[in-house]
Amino acid sequence: MNIYFYAPFKPLGHDQPSGDLVIGTGLYDYLAAKGHRMRVATALRTRWIFWKPWLMPRVLAERRRLEGRLSADKPDLWLTYHAYYKGPDVIGPYVTARAGVPYVIFQGAYATKRRRDLRTLPGFLLNRRALRAARHVFVNKQVDFNNLKRLLPPDRVTYALPGIFPQDFCFSETARRDLRRKWQVNDAPVVLTAAMFRPGVKFQGLVGVIKACGRLLRNGLEFRLVVVGDGGQRTALTQLAQTELRGKVLFVGKVPRTEMYRYYSAGDLFVFPGIGESLGMVFLEAQSCGLPVVAVANAGVPEVVEDGKTALLAPLDDPDAFVRAVEDLLVDAGRRRNMGRAAQAYIRRKHDLSKNYAGVESVLSRIAGTGRTARRNHQRSG
Repeated sequence: MNIYFYAPFKPLGHDQPSGDLVIGTGLYDYLAAKGHRMRVATALRTRWIFWKPWLMPRVLAERRRLEGRLSADKPDLWLTYHAYYKGPDVIGPYVTARAGVPYVIFQGAYATKRRRDLRTLPGFLLNRRALRAARHVFVNKQVDFNNLKRLLPPDRVTYALPGIFPQDFCFSETARRDLRRKWQVNDAPVVLTAAMFRPGVKFQGLVGVIKACGRLLRNGLEFRLVVVGDGGQRTALTQLAQTELRGKVLFVGKVPRTEMYRYYSAGDLFVFPGIGESLGMVFLEAQSCGLPVVAVANAGVPEVVEDGKTALLAPLDDPDAFVRAVEDLLVDAGRRRNMGRAAQAYIRRKHDLSKNYAGVESVLSRIAGTGRTARRNHQRSG
């Protein structure tokens, strides 16, 4: 297939890492590896663009440019990744309609509550128009699947299980031995956590981990907390950790995603609340490397773990339950190992993108074939 790809909210190669960027890049790379001709249509970022009128000349210029390219190149389909009210697709629906190219969205979102706020209403309307124009919409969150079925016929919406490529996140005994020697942890269990140190729920989650570990340390448990990540809130977090953990914490800084398997391998359990996480890629990665997870039961977290089997999920508003879950896994090494093995199997069974994207590719191929047939019929009739 000849595919034009567009990520309106955060273009591929953006310098701010996030789970959304990882998913979009993984989708693009998967299709490219399958031999499909992938082209980035435009790098225009539409985050809050409806409140940035000075960008409209660029939008119009991009539409004109891409109308010409699509007419000349005649791609099999246009694939937009991650369209929602904050970053609506204001390019794809317009140029594909004029060029007669099938328009598809992966990770579309539809939240009617956004129409009740004047600040988000324009984005809601633009996004709704794009969703309605799409030949098909793929989602990787159950809440989006349920919401979109209120807007589109069921045969135009597909739930694609979120996932990773497990071969990128395999347990390494060598990495475990080397890092634990470097950290001088001996046989003490390592609690691993990872997130960007930015304001909001990421910072709130890391604070929760540090305070939970502080309580357990004061209760006499022996362990080491290792924190992966960096950002503007580093000073606040390190100061809190010095107070709560008295030297039983190590901040290792930002780690490239390609190296994260080494740090997961060196840990014994992965702890991060995941407040408001749409999916939580770190939970998938940690489980793939054999770590049981402690998090909270909210947002998209329950979709990427098996509560009681690969993870312990505490209620969102119950910090005591969160602390007890961490404690349960710290004191029971056998349970940690059993849950870790179950986590590895779970990821390979349900969240392997090599399997999950095969279904996406099949639907895209069917849509592309329908589009080619329609164009040939149009040419003959003309």
